[in-house]
Amino acid sequence: MKLQSALKQYFGYDAFRPGQEEIIRNIMDGKDVVAILPTGMGKSLCYQLPGYLFEKPVLIVSPLLSLMQDQVDQLKQMGEKRVVALNSFLTVDQKRYALHFLGEYRFIFASPEMLLQPQVKARIQEMELSLIVADEAHCISQWGFDFRPDYLRIGEILSETNRPPILALSATATDTVLADIQSYLKMKSPFHYVHAVNRENIHLVKKLFSEREEKIEWIIEHVKNTAGPGIIYTQSRSKAEAISLQLLQQNISAAAYHAGKEAQDRQFIQQQFLAGHLEWIVATNAFGMGVHKENVRQVIHETMPATLSNYMQEIGRAGRDGKKAVAFLLYCEGDEQFAKFIASEDLPKNIHVDRFTEVMATGGQPQSLLANGEMSEVVFRVLSYWLARESAEEVKSRMMNLQIKKYEEVQLVLKLIKHSDCMRKQVVQYFGQQLTKQQEYCCSNCGIEISELVEEREISKTMIKMTNWQHRLKKILLINS
Repeated sequence: MKLQSALKQYFGYDAFRPGQEEIIRNIMDGKDVVAILPTGMGKSLCYQLPGYLFEKPVLIVSPLLSLMQDQVDQLKQMGEKRVVALNSFLTVDQKRYALHFLGEYRFIFASPEMLLQPQVKARIQEMELSLIVADEAHCISQWGFDFRPDYLRIGEILSETNRPPILALSATATDTVLADIQSYLKMKSPFHYVHAVNRENIHLVKKLFSEREEKIEWIIEHVKNTAGPGIIYTQSRSKAEAISLQLLQQNISAAAYHAGKEAQDRQFIQQQFLAGHLEWIVATNAFGMGVHKENVRQVIHETMPATLSNYMQEIGRAGRDGKKAVAFLLYCEGDEQFAKFIASEDLPKNIHVDRFTEVMATGGQPQSLLANGEMSEVVFRVLSYWLARESAEEVKSRMMNLQIKKYEEVQLVLKLIKHSDCMRKQVVQYFGQQLTKQQEYCCSNCGIEISELVEEREISKTMIKMTNWQHRLKKILLINS
């Protein structure tokens, strides 16, 4: 069957988006593929269409449970019944059933942690798969912005011979991250498709403040008078809660979203936002991956992100409908110090390495260090991975180099804020690309008119009624907590 006909038959589309056809053709030819496609460019179709053309299951390794569930729900809404998600939400009986009938599914989603469980790993290795997909593949990179040791181990389940093609998908990746992806996935001369990282419809604005309190005041006033939907990114859970509460007090429908909330609460908030019942989400970087909302008009960074990759991932959630959107980057002197702290917070320190090796040397269980609070789960996982492969001194050196690299990434974001060169040009060059033309209302450094890009906010009676109800409920919960 011709790809064009298959696209029409299975998805109802008359034409591919840029890059999709080249990616799929190479997969169908049995080649490994690294595909860098911006948010909203149809990455999922690059494995879904081959899934209908191949007769064997497709395995998709996905880093976030919310992202995985969103993709599974989308397939089910399309009428696909042969889809399963292997994750921690499954009961023992559901997991047993899924593993028994695993070969009957067309699409198998799995978290990296679940994939490496002995029972799941053995079942996957005995199956014939048509394609293995590493979604959000930047998470594989040791220099990436979501250090996940279990993701580094995906290569362990892959046979050196007679394995299916591998598709690595991401929205953004530097040359260093691309090299890591290829190395850890043991890819063989992969075909590369790298789409232009520039999103012309997203206009870049930076705003400098002398006091941190001024930033919050500006956010409240700005959001009160301009149209959403929008996302406000901040670095701490407490600040996300505080800002969302202030917005609610201004009759603005908003909610805080962060990893400190229960999974069901996060899912409910996300669904409210997608359905248009919330104007604004105030979030840590826990929010956004896999969130498919076309009409986000604004993204505001209350504090600077730790990397330009984070910045591009997060502003890329705006303007997916192709219409004008604005990304605001707010800065106050000293914000970079907090960004450095956040960037290196979960990196193991020398004392962690020493304690881990000490417990191992005396025949103890390193898990006890996690149980008694001596180290976080991320630190434990990182050390479990690297101390099984390198000496303690090598791991200390690796962690120090990683910290230096992360600090250098923060400095690049600071340069974006303080340098007078075109902001768009700086970001695009970070990803090894060049701008092909100058655009109108490009960025703060090139000249921009906010009133031309952001509409005034219209307040509906329904929205005020709903917001007041949410505000009263939140006050009750705070009083009784």
